[in-house]
Amino acid sequence: MIKINNLTKVFKTQGETINALNSVDLHIKKSEFVAIMGRSGSGKSTLLNILGCMDKGSSGEYLLSDQDVSQLDDDALSKIRNERIGFVFQGFHLLPRLSAFENVLLPLRYSQSKITEQGKQKAKDLLIKVGLEDRMYHMPNQMSGGQIQRVAIARSLINDPDILLADEPTGNLDSTISQQIIDLLIELNKAGQTIVMVTHEDDIAENANRTIHFLDGEIIQ
Repeated sequence: MIKINNLTKVFKTQGETINALNSVDLHIKKSEFVAIMGRSGSGKSTLLNILGCMDKGSSGEYLLSDQDVSQLDDDALSKIRNERIGFVFQGFHLLPRLSAFENVLLPLRYSQSKITEQGKQKAKDLLIKVGLEDRMYHMPNQMSGGQIQRVAIARSLINDPDILLADEPTGNLDSTISQQIIDLLIELNKAGQTIVMVTHEDDIAENANRTIHFLDGEIIQ
């Protein structure tokens, strides 16, 4: 699913050069659940941004399902982000004036000229899948943090993404709700979803099939 070869990312700020990623090689198979760990500044978030086509490497190769996305322009990257990659963030990123159902539909509004009845039904089915059949038309301020994160997960799945990228998906949740979210990700992975998750919590990472540790822009384990 993902092949990264000799990937380097360099940032230049105020005359200083920062090597965020140093010649990273990483392959992730279809239907894997991979956790990425590392202290702040280790390169894990930079890698996730590149995997999500929100940034480009300075050099090296990134293949997504055998398509080289390293040299694509911004429009092409935007299309891949919307149609082939699902995002789940620590901060949820729901629009506060839209219901759960309307938030889940958002990616379809960006990718289609018209929302079909099939698309609406799919949004409802996904909310049922994440256990929110009785919260479809609630606003974000009417739901708990765990429920809001479930809406975000449903939204990330609406376009049948090749990969689901989760950036600290349990960071704002208590331990009980965190485990419920992880159980949901495990269920999705067992159904075939490829998941790459950044986390700083060992007990959360233990639920993945494989854990990759970053330090100073390099994979150390």
